[in-house]
Amino acid sequence: MARPREFDEEAVLDGAVACFWRQGFDATSIRDLVGETGLTAASLYNAFGDKRSLFRLALERYIEAGIGPRIARYEAMTPLEGVRGYLEDVMARSLNDPENKGCMVVNAALEFAARDAEFRPVIVGTFARIEAFFLDCIERGQQDGSITRLLAAADLARHCLAVLMGVRVLVRVRPERTVLNGAVAALMASLAAGPGERADASPVGAISRED
Repeated sequence: MARPREFDEEAVLDGAVACFWRQGFDATSIRDLVGETGLTAASLYNAFGDKRSLFRLALERYIEAGIGPRIARYEAMTPLEGVRGYLEDVMARSLNDPENKGCMVVNAALEFAARDAEFRPVIVGTFARIEAFFLDCIERGQQDGSITRLLAAADLARHCLAVLMGVRVLVRVRPERTVLNGAVAALMASLAAGPGERADASPVGAISRED
């Protein structure tokens, strides 16, 4: 029978998340991980395999501990409040981080997603999950008249995702509230329905049911 592990696996993964998030994949050594997790190199290899395997587990833990709950928290709000709340949550957490680490998923995308077939689907899938949250908010907002119907919901959702990615990158080099607030305020203004829009109007690019 396999011996039970004599350490808290979740605590070790949290240590790995902290290390990879702060330094990135390439710059993190096994020695760094040993110092952060408290395990020996042999224990890390035996429990999690190589550095890539541990990084994947750490990345997945980061996604489920941070992004998943955030989506659940804001998808229950009204459409504009949900979008605004999500973005303001990200800004607040980013600005309160003294290390300015940004987002681990975005950092991983910038580091090696384009050249790594293993991690690219994880990153792309996470971005698609966030985009789907924005799309749901926008579709509901277009139905209740709070979000403009002058652009297709899918295009507005992609715009929200692009602004979010920009905020995540900006905070690493210009962690200034006015800069981030400006980006988010412009986005929210572009989403709001104008006074002359009707809730039953068809958005640009939409296909009517009669087509």
